[in-house]
Amino acid sequence: MRRSNRGDVDPFIVMDVMEAARKAEEAGRHIIHMEVGQPGTGAPEAAKAKLIADMADPLGYTVALGLPALKERIAQHYADWYGVSLDPARVVITSGASGAFLLAFSALFDNDARVGLGTPCYPSYRQILKAVGLSPVDIPTTFAQRFQPLPSDVAAHDLDGLIVASPANPTGTMLDRAGLAALAAACQAQGAALISDEIYHGIDYDTSPVSALQVTDEVYVVNSFSKYFSMTGWRVGWMIVPHDHVRQVERLAQNMFICAPHAAQRLALHAMDCTDELEANKAVYQANRALMIDGLQAAGLTRFAPPDGAFYVYVDVSEYTDDALAFAAEILDQAGVAVTPGLDFDAARGHHWLRFSYARSTADITEGLDRLGRFMKARAA
Repeated sequence: MRRSNRGDVDPFIVMDVMEAARKAEEAGRHIIHMEVGQPGTGAPEAAKAKLIADMADPLGYTVALGLPALKERIAQHYADWYGVSLDPARVVITSGASGAFLLAFSALFDNDARVGLGTPCYPSYRQILKAVGLSPVDIPTTFAQRFQPLPSDVAAHDLDGLIVASPANPTGTMLDRAGLAALAAACQAQGAALISDEIYHGIDYDTSPVSALQVTDEVYVVNSFSKYFSMTGWRVGWMIVPHDHVRQVERLAQNMFICAPHAAQRLALHAMDCTDELEANKAVYQANRALMIDGLQAAGLTRFAPPDGAFYVYVDVSEYTDDALAFAAEILDQAGVAVTPGLDFDAARGHHWLRFSYARSTADITEGLDRLGRFMKARAA
């Protein structure tokens, strides 16, 4: 049977690493998971208790743009966190951030549009763009610019759109208000659409992240309940779009998804009021971040930018290998620690990089760093 070229996308390597780790565990080994960006905690307990009561309701289809109560609560969230007055009508509830990207790319771009990605970046941006007939444009970034694109990149690459992430995956670096405003202005001058990935907001340490809505309304903002709200498997996210884009996005959502899962939307609504539990989770990430920075340096893995947010460290391992994929496999086999090779995030330069996640428990991070230290010491002997 014939097949579409849309399916000719690269694998998500971290998922392959997860499968290799699963097989090792199935064979009886104890693996420390530093590969996947998934909180070690589940959805807030108080929110789950309220959802149990909700299960008495039919939980059928919601309207395509999402539960009105959840949209209103998200609008309040922007007032509380960012001082932004937001019309709930601009909020679109989606099937995870992945659903938001599919809607955004479909609403904003025609076939073959050029959409810029500052590499290293989340790999699925590129693959979703390819799958819907668009042209991802890699923009190499540098350590000196903290792995974020520059305003000059928009015109230099003749972009129809730009995706920025702050805090970023895999690096954890952030854009400040001036940097984000400059990128927004560069996009407006070029006639390019700006998409701001803000799914790691809430997981920050020394400086609070800036939302693109604080500097412009001409933007699609994507967020998710997977990270700060610890709801990865529930698959619910949201997107903020300009007023004059709402109806177009609504028509696409009606036809592509009907709606995000009703139960997940109810849980998300409850989770937004579980501040104490969520902040306790964040305190674990902060402790893990300090352990990771010290532990990697002690192991001889010293070339990285300390993360401003999220729960990753992206490490240059070029002094040890030219093949990050093989190096990650060696670490899994010999140390029992699963890590992600940088090829997921940067096809051109990722063979010299590894991403370490510190989203799991502090006990796991401590054990994983001990194993890495022994592995690196034995490798150097």
